Amino acid sequence: MATTGLGFASLSSFWPLLVVAFVGTLNPSSGDVSVFLPLEHARLAGAAQGSARTALFARHSVLGALCVAFGALAAGLPDWLVRDAGVAQLGALRGMFVVYGLLGLIVFWLYRRLPARNELHEQASIAPLGPSRGVVLRLAALFSVDFFAGGLVVNSLLSLWLFQRFGLSLAQAGVYFFWAGLLSAASQLAAPLVARRIGLLNTMVFTHIPANVCLVFAALAPSLPVALGLLFVRSALSQMDVPTRTAFVMAVVTPVERSAAASFTAVPSSLAATLSPTLSGALFAAGWISLPLVACGALKIAYDLALWHAMRLHRVDEQ
Repeated sequence: MATTGLGFASLSSFWPLLVVAFVGTLNPSSGDVSVFLPLEHARLAGAAQGSARTALFARHSVLGALCVAFGALAAGLPDWLVRDAGVAQLGALRGMFVVYGLLGLIVFWLYRRLPARNELHEQASIAPLGPSRGVVLRLAALFSVDFFAGGLVVNSLLSLWLFQRFGLSLAQAGVYFFWAGLLSAASQLAAPLVARRIGLLNTMVFTHIPANVCLVFAALAPSLPVALGLLFVRSALSQMDVPTRTAFVMAVVTPVERSAAASFTAVPSSLAATLSPTLSGALFAAGWISLPLVACGALKIAYDLALWHAMRLHRVDEQ
C-alpha cells in the first residue's frame, strides 16, 4: 500500500502508472482483494462458533464498511483544497495518494500488533482441501459469477455513471458513497440477527435479490432523486450477504480446510472481478452507460437463484 501510494503520487506517464496499478494494491472497487483477506477469514473463523461466528464476521465487515464510507466522504477534499485553499488540482489529487500510502504504514503497524499464536499449532490446524473440495469448487464458481457482475458496477464506474447521467460533481458523489457506506454498514450489522431467524443461505439470497432489482430500476430511473433512492435501498440490502457468505463458507468445510476454502473462493472471484470493468468501460465508451447496471443486476439475480438451488439442501455445520 505504501509503495502503491508513492507510485501514484509521483508518476505521471501512463505506462509506469499502469505497472503500479497492476502490481499494487489499489483497485477500482472499495473491497479488499489482497492475500490477507482469506487469512483473516480463516483466523476469525477459529475464534467463534455458530451464530457468534456470523456476528464476528459482521463486525469485521461493518468496520470495513464504515471506513469505506468515511473514505468516500474524504474524496471531496481535493475539490475543497482547490476551491478554498488555492491548491492546484493535480497537487490535491496527488496528496490523496500520499495519504493512502501513509495509511498502508498504519496498517502494517496494526498487523504487527496482532497477538502471536503458536506457529506449530497453527500449521497443524491448516490442511489443503479434502472432503469439502466439491462444495468449495461449486461455491467458487458461483461467487465468481457474483464478483464478475459486481465488477460491472464498481464504485469508480458507478461514479462515472452518476457524473454522465445526472451531472454530479466529485464532492457530491463522495457524499452519496458516504451515506451508501453507512447503510451498508448497518445492513451488515443486522445480518447476524436475520441469519439467526432464516439461516445463512436464505439471508444471502433473499436480501440480495431485491437489492439487485433496485439496481436495475435505478439504471432506468427518470430522475436523480428516484435513482438515488433506489441505490440507497440497494445499499441497505446488498451487503447483508458479506458476513453471512463468509460464515457460510467457513461452516460448510472442516476447520482445517478453512484457510484453503477461503483462498479457493476468494482468488477466482477476484480474478473474475478484474475482467468485467473493461467490458463496462467499452459499453460506456459506446454510449450504453446504463447497460452495465442492468447487466449487473440481472447476473446477480441469476447467481442468487443458482446459489439457492445448489446449496439449499446442503448441511451446514455451525460448530
